[in-house]
Amino acid sequence: MTTKTTAAQACLPLNQILSGDCIEAMNALPAGSIDLIFADPPYNLQLKGELLRPDNSLVDAVNDHWDQFSSFAAYDSFTRDWLTAAKRLLKPNGAIWVIGSYHNVFRLGAELQNQGYWLLNDVVWRKSNPMPNFKGKRLTNAHETLIWASRDEAAKYTFNYEALKALNDGIQMRSDWVIPLCTGHERLKDENGDKAHPTQKPEALLHRVIVATTNPGDVILDPFFGTGTTGAVAKMLGRDFIGIEREESYRKVAAARIDRVRKFDASALEITGSKRAEPRVPFGQVVERGMLRPGEELFSIGNRYKAKVRADGTLIGNDVKGSIHQVGAALEGAPSCNGWTYWHFKRDGKMVPIDILRQQIRAEMEADNSLPH
Repeated sequence: MTTKTTAAQACLPLNQILSGDCIEAMNALPAGSIDLIFADPPYNLQLKGELLRPDNSLVDAVNDHWDQFSSFAAYDSFTRDWLTAAKRLLKPNGAIWVIGSYHNVFRLGAELQNQGYWLLNDVVWRKSNPMPNFKGKRLTNAHETLIWASRDEAAKYTFNYEALKALNDGIQMRSDWVIPLCTGHERLKDENGDKAHPTQKPEALLHRVIVATTNPGDVILDPFFGTGTTGAVAKMLGRDFIGIEREESYRKVAAARIDRVRKFDASALEITGSKRAEPRVPFGQVVERGMLRPGEELFSIGNRYKAKVRADGTLIGNDVKGSIHQVGAALEGAPSCNGWTYWHFKRDGKMVPIDILRQQIRAEMEADNSLPH
């Protein structure tokens, strides 16, 4: 798949990690240059003191300075500012993912709507290995929430429905994703053997987001880059990224991590395309081009029924008249029927699905569109 590079995109610091404040860095980038933003902002956990296990050992909780805000008003102001900067950067058909916990996700969602983003889904990331609630005073917090939103209501956002379905063994992908916390070899450590970042996200989560809502060559911005999960998965999947991270220790870990990533070859980057995105071809076009002639017989799957092609692109069979879909459904006594895969014609004694003719026309259309005009 080829992508067009805009003038704004040509000025971007692609596949780089920018240092400094995320709002200032975003405001310095050209408007309308980003395809997708994945944002994992501070959660404002409001932790009071240390968290201990039943054996009095210390839990490695998120108590870093970057997660501390003086009040909800201060957090809301920060959220408003960075979401404003993010919206300016998105292309007209761009989209954003934000992730949070119960501490902040409702405030994020409200501000997204306040700014005119159009909410598409909320996704529950259910952790298969959550940290237990050590005090036993609340439910074990076993999930986080992602919000997926387009830049505005009119945006024609990317959604690779068929690719997600293929990723899910042919079953439509749901909005509850069971993915384990980042552990084992994936969990990055610092020189002391401690976690390099307390809230490192699993690559599986980013893989699903990026496959679902971008195409190869798209530009993904992560304004809270941390240890670079977004950048690592983007590179692996043939997307460009821009990371923004103010903490030098995180930037160092992220850069080393991304250097180790091998990009998949071009054939491995291809994903199952969306049937909805393919150009519509009326069956009448097959008839008027002479690929099938009026009066020619079509045969159903299993050769149980047959129908004749009419000059206007409809069929008649067993006194039933209508489209290829309507006649097939009526003969089968079914509520609906995909006539393109149901009906076949005979060539050299072999049964050939009429969908072959549709694909031939589509290939010609694509070849024509690729020619310089």
